[in-house]
Amino acid sequence: MSKFYKKLIINSGLILLTIFWLTGVAIAQTEEERMAELKVQIKQLELEAQKYRSNIASEQEEAKTIQSAIASLKNQVARIQNQILLTSKKIDKSGIEISNLETNIFDTQKDIDYRKNTIGELILYMSKTDAEPLILSLIKNQNISDFLRQDYYARTINSDLLDMVSELKDSKIQLESEKSDLETRKQDLEALNRDQSAQKLSLSQAKVVQDNLLKITKGQEAAYQKMLQATEQKKSLFFTELRELETKIIQGGLYLVHVTASGLPKKGTVLFSWPEASHRITQGYGMTTYAKRGAYGGSPHNGVDISGGMGSRVMAIGDGEIIANGLNDGWGNWVAIKHPNQYNLVSIYAHMSSLSFLRVGTQVVEGQVIGYEGSTGNSTGSHLHVSIYKDFFTYVKEKNGQLYFNYFEGSINPQDYMKY
Repeated sequence: MSKFYKKLIINSGLILLTIFWLTGVAIAQTEEERMAELKVQIKQLELEAQKYRSNIASEQEEAKTIQSAIASLKNQVARIQNQILLTSKKIDKSGIEISNLETNIFDTQKDIDYRKNTIGELILYMSKTDAEPLILSLIKNQNISDFLRQDYYARTINSDLLDMVSELKDSKIQLESEKSDLETRKQDLEALNRDQSAQKLSLSQAKVVQDNLLKITKGQEAAYQKMLQATEQKKSLFFTELRELETKIIQGGLYLVHVTASGLPKKGTVLFSWPEASHRITQGYGMTTYAKRGAYGGSPHNGVDISGGMGSRVMAIGDGEIIANGLNDGWGNWVAIKHPNQYNLVSIYAHMSSLSFLRVGTQVVEGQVIGYEGSTGNSTGSHLHVSIYKDFFTYVKEKNGQLYFNYFEGSINPQDYMKY
């Protein structure tokens, strides 16, 4: 073999080795890049999977809220139905007792009328006997013994007459006592009737809320959350508009009622009781989580929200005078009470299903029923809003002619002065 061919073969081998080496390097580089790409994709997929897991957990958590809301309404409806049943039984019992009392009073009155007639006859007889001359009485009787016997009977009748008069007085006292009891029972019955009417109204409202909730959302969490969001946006716009209006009222001094406290004790001083016998606090005073979401136009919550269930009795937190009440789009049914014995502070109760029969100017005592818990006005559920003011005023909103009270200035934390 010539040197030329030998050299050609050697060079060809070298070329082939070089090609194989370069190909291997290229393959190795491609695999590393592919692995790197796959790692990036895996990381992205893991992030995506984590996102989906988070969304699923969030949706599962959100799904509980509408179910909880509907369950809460159903519980409130059941609770009010039980209250109505109990109230009906109390009314029936009071009606029977009143009927029995009326029967007793009727019988007593008949007995009194009979005794009155008897006393009248005895008085007439005694009067005729006293008017007769002694000689005439002796002539009428055959002998002195008959006269003395008749005189004895007259004295006995006189004694019986005195006993009947005494019994009549006792009967009158008893009758007056029974009448007083009857009047008290009638007042209790009227109060029970008012409670039942308010509870029926609350029940119908709760059913309407439940029906609307199911109708609007069709049981879907997304629709429910959207509805809540729309309500919060509406509330935020309401309070933004209210702030502008209050500023104009203050600048112009256009108050209808204006009360300023005479002072303020240190925090922790017990001045008031809670307005509901059994309740839970659903939102506190100040910059709460709900307030931070902009629900009050960027302002703090100016009171405390509590809930004892739709239709629960709302009571005055202290002695005072009703100085204002009304119904407006924001607060629903509301009442304001001035407390002269508690530094002239004013307490507010809002979102009630209905008010009691009490009117402005009525004096109330601590624990007296002034209304019933509800969800009227701009509210997302049954609760009672309670505020205490050191500076309080009312005004009319010209746009709708409704009576409002100040929100942004003058309030204090109710929990600083409530019993625990």
